[in-house]
Amino acid sequence: MRIAINAWFWDQPETGSGQYTRCLVRHLTALDPSLDILLLHPRRRGNLYKVIFEQVVFPRRARQAGADVAHVPYWAPPLISLVPTVVTIHDLIPLRLRAYRGGPLVRLYTALVSATSPSAARILTDSEASRQDVLTLLGVSPGRVRVIPLAADAAFRPEPGPEDEAVRARYGLPSRYVLYLGGFDVRKNVVAALQAYTWVGPVLGDEYPLVLAGRLPARDTPFAPDPRRQAREIGLRPEWVRWTGPVSEADKPAIYRGAAAFVFPSRYEGFGLPVLEAMACGVPVVASDASSIPEVVGAAGILLHPDDARGMAGALLQLLQDEPFRAGMRRRALEQAGQFSWEQTARYTLEVYREVLGA
Repeated sequence: MRIAINAWFWDQPETGSGQYTRCLVRHLTALDPSLDILLLHPRRRGNLYKVIFEQVVFPRRARQAGADVAHVPYWAPPLISLVPTVVTIHDLIPLRLRAYRGGPLVRLYTALVSATSPSAARILTDSEASRQDVLTLLGVSPGRVRVIPLAADAAFRPEPGPEDEAVRARYGLPSRYVLYLGGFDVRKNVVAALQAYTWVGPVLGDEYPLVLAGRLPARDTPFAPDPRRQAREIGLRPEWVRWTGPVSEADKPAIYRGAAAFVFPSRYEGFGLPVLEAMACGVPVVASDASSIPEVVGAAGILLHPDDARGMAGALLQLLQDEPFRAGMRRRALEQAGQFSWEQTARYTLEVYREVLGA
């Protein structure tokens, strides 16, 4: 079987779409070495050419290459393709959340890919929550949408690496801490973690500061509120909150493994990979019960309403002070993370390819 894959994000492994594309190709190849996988790269960059590549160049090159199936691993299927096309829609954030709709050009692009999505032979999505969004917002036939969960990379494991201490020292991390790792846009709801520390801080903030890991907003805006300003306004003492700045992918496992707990109060996720990465490292999770997160966490973490900062504080205090409870949550986190694997993701994706080819 010859599979043509849109490789627009292949050279951007720091993006979610880039990581997904690379992991999927690697595990498809391992699963079935007889697969002929063609990575069709753009020959130049730019917003206008991106649309031309997605709608014209990619489907034409897939046909010319004699592909049996084409796969667009992000939300951008071509309207017309002579090769049956599979598209992966990780989330529908621009349709679900008003703050993410962008300016006129972004809204035009969203309208385009919304209109082209029903032309795909099959739509893959990461969670049942995202599947429901696809059915509701795009009007696609239920039989053409498949849920195929993502997985954490093998680097995310509980066993310490030889460079773990050096990595954490490079980011100035203390010996014990509570971790948030992710973005700072408004849907991530980081302010809830800060609010939780108005209760955690006076009790354990000196021993277990809150580490906020990731690139901080360049400007303080309603879309990306600066958590440093929020922490000051809430009245948190400076020693209770630490900031790492940008974190490289290679350093993330060591930073997860050093945490006593992981807090993730996001209001909306297509999947919520950081939660799974934390659990795969054996870190107990306190997270929101919104969108896809309960599917990932299952019964292996503590789930609360995104606005329940007091509840998050109580959960964190119990984890940090009750060692048997923390050990039990660590075991459950590892068991739950073991339910997800890239081998499984690749196997289910290959089944869809064969289904499309057979049809």
